[in-house]
Amino acid sequence: MASVTQRIERMLGEVRAWRSGTNESGISLAPDLPDADERKLRAEIDLCIAGRGGEVAARRRAGRIGEAFLVLDEVGRKRFFAVLADDYGVDRHSVDSAISAVDHAGDHLLARRAAEAELREALTAPRARLLRRFIGLEDGLPFLVDLREELMALTRRDERYEGLDEDLRGLLESWFDVGLLRLEQITWDSSASLLEKLIEYEAVHAVESWDDLRNRLGPDRRLYAFTHAAVPGEPLIFVEVALTRGMSDNITDLLDPSIDDPDPDEADTAIFYSISNCRVGLAGVNLGDFLIKRVVERLSAELPHLETFATLSPIPGFRGWLERALSADDPLLTDEERAAIAPDDSVTASRRLLALLQAHDWHIDPVAVDTMRPILTRLCAEYLVRERRNGRAADRVANFHLSNGARIERLNYLANPAPAGQERAVGMMVNYRYLPSDIERNHDRYINEGVIAHSDRVRHLL
Repeated sequence: MASVTQRIERMLGEVRAWRSGTNESGISLAPDLPDADERKLRAEIDLCIAGRGGEVAARRRAGRIGEAFLVLDEVGRKRFFAVLADDYGVDRHSVDSAISAVDHAGDHLLARRAAEAELREALTAPRARLLRRFIGLEDGLPFLVDLREELMALTRRDERYEGLDEDLRGLLESWFDVGLLRLEQITWDSSASLLEKLIEYEAVHAVESWDDLRNRLGPDRRLYAFTHAAVPGEPLIFVEVALTRGMSDNITDLLDPSIDDPDPDEADTAIFYSISNCRVGLAGVNLGDFLIKRVVERLSAELPHLETFATLSPIPGFRGWLERALSADDPLLTDEERAAIAPDDSVTASRRLLALLQAHDWHIDPVAVDTMRPILTRLCAEYLVRERRNGRAADRVANFHLSNGARIERLNYLANPAPAGQERAVGMMVNYRYLPSDIERNHDRYINEGVIAHSDRVRHLL
């Protein structure tokens, strides 16, 4: 994720062309946007939304507003978003009036059509016109993506910004529709700037060096990205794939360049081991699910002998859930597990297990490793299959793959013993499997009924 400073610098680059060829002065605002300057900002927003002087003039005003945003400090940016959130949203009275007009139109076709048009207009927030006019500017679309990233930090803390965030996300969804995206395979021969972006944006397994990146782009590997014409030279989201014999059960071997990998023509499995969203501002815009399905189609056509499509995925919520439950003395453990952990006093088993997990070297103790294997594997299955949030899987990565139609295939003990793997999930990882014949059914049952598809192997752990 880009820092605030990096994001603002990137946005400055995006607006640089807006002032080209014009001698107009910008909006002079103090960084903290005091009341007097807020009134100046509102006046410019009103003129832009109204479209005074035509579309070209309105876009020019949108550019002035975007430039003004970049001179604001944290306090000023918060006030900027508050103005859009509070004063340029949908007018409730206009919506109520329009709904009443639709009701009164009855079955009169022309009257109803006119009333429905008024209702659609009433349901469109005035700020949406301002946001759309940014798109007409050079680099205006990536500017909006960065603007949303800035807004999201506020939305997580204050629900007053949720409506504004929904408007921005809806606008970005229409412009980043899958039909407007290009699927590209990135190779070692791709441009150096693009390869640098991969290193910068890799969010799951950090790229340690150029040699590491070269290994991830080798003949037994594939890396695919979605790109968009409005954001040239940058991936929006990318997935890394390893071609293997059998389903991988640990990330250490998968990333180890010294281990001989199969010839792609001899591989029977495609392992999706890292998916990275490059722009935080596109969170919630469905890119990842389309990407995986398109890559499965591409690989099936290129390598028809592939039999299995699966992931080797982190479980980012498992450790936190487990530690909270153990700290609260939840009855997670079976009698047999309690006896294995604390044979002298099974009452203290939860506390002993918690202390063991917090000792960062437990996974190099052979006795602890053998003792913990069945316990952590079963508890992880309980977490993935039964722990819910709003009717969906509590783990965000699980929710992503299950929403896409995958099933939980296998749990892998100590699949990532590195510090990052211990911090996320005490070393556990999971294979989600994409069975082309079951994807649509699994998706529908999960979305509509909350059913989490899982293999017999996982079912036996529960």
